[in-house]
Amino acid sequence: MLTRKQLELLLFINERLKEEGVPPSFEEMKMALDLQSKSGVHRLIVALEERGFLRRMPNRARALEVIKLPESHSPSLAKKNGFTPNVIQGSLGKARPAAAANDSASRAHSIPLMGRIAAGVPISAIQDHTANIMVPPEMLGGGEHFALEVKGDSMIEAGIFEGDTVVIRKGDVANNGDIVVALVDDEEATLKRLRRKGVSVALEAANPAYETRIFGPDRVRVQGRLVGLLRKY
Repeated sequence: MLTRKQLELLLFINERLKEEGVPPSFEEMKMALDLQSKSGVHRLIVALEERGFLRRMPNRARALEVIKLPESHSPSLAKKNGFTPNVIQGSLGKARPAAAANDSASRAHSIPLMGRIAAGVPISAIQDHTANIMVPPEMLGGGEHFALEVKGDSMIEAGIFEGDTVVIRKGDVANNGDIVVALVDDEEATLKRLRRKGVSVALEAANPAYETRIFGPDRVRVQGRLVGLLRKY
């Protein structure tokens, strides 16, 4: 799921590549998206690269390659890059056949909803099991999962907004750069990107309004890793 700004930038880069064969400059991207600084462009490009939509070519100035577009914008590019969209351009908003919808519902899995998680200033530790929610099986892999409702706006540039429900694969191990549920000092839980810096652990927001918080390794325990997101419209 891309934010509006991420999508706008991706489409702008793609159109420029089609028209001129070279990507726009950071200044052109900043002006096109009405951003305040080039650092905002950099954050959007990093987010698109992490999600597999863009690739930066090493040792070349202004070298960007569009790997794929969202399914509703370019099915041909999607097929070229090895995936087949479920929604093709022009079909957005059309109802799926009843049989397909019923089949999807019958295969959904129930996982526990464990209250709220802070994407902002940390709140008290994860609450007890409050309800169950149904999740598409494609969103789940092996292992145990749980869900949390997001409160706060610190992860908006990662496409995670207040009111979203995040699906978490339970575990105490995460890779550098993963978005995790982290328990700080055994009393406050937060949803942040995990960065390891030497022996320290950094919990990094995806919103420039929030500072990165750095802790000793004994103060942070990973509770699980983000594997999916649900949103109501």
